[in-house]
Amino acid sequence: MPDTVSSLSIADSRTYSISELAREFGITPRALRFYEDKDMLHPARDGMTRVYSHRDRARVKIIVRLKRLGLPLADIREILDLYGLEDGQRAQMRMSLVKFQNQIKELESQREDIEMALQELHRGIEWLDEQLARVGPGKDEAESLKAYDAVARRQLNDA
Repeated sequence: MPDTVSSLSIADSRTYSISELAREFGITPRALRFYEDKDMLHPARDGMTRVYSHRDRARVKIIVRLKRLGLPLADIREILDLYGLEDGQRAQMRMSLVKFQNQIKELESQREDIEMALQELHRGIEWLDEQLARVGPGKDEAESLKAYDAVARRQLNDA
């Protein structure tokens, strides 16, 4: 039976390169450097090489998930900054709850806007189709139709 404490400490001591984390989370190394510039990640250095810890990996995982939900980086950073408090992550969870509720409202509003835009576009297409059918083909279209018709008739006659 494996020693749980030893297994956890081995996992905690594992390090990752910038390319490993980028590949794992489907982001670019440039994105990781950007998050570092925004003080969201704090990799160690081995000369010029960034060395990411298990904690950095967990933070990248949170950043990627919250970005996919559409949260702004400032909100994500606020959530990450609360991680170190010794309160059983209550403050982080409370803030996350508020940010998630606000994001739901924002996304629902955007969905309504998108649905209205789609309805307008469908109505516009319908109207344009009707107008084009009413006015008939233009000179260029009529010539193209005649040329197509001539080619099609030739092919039928040759068959």
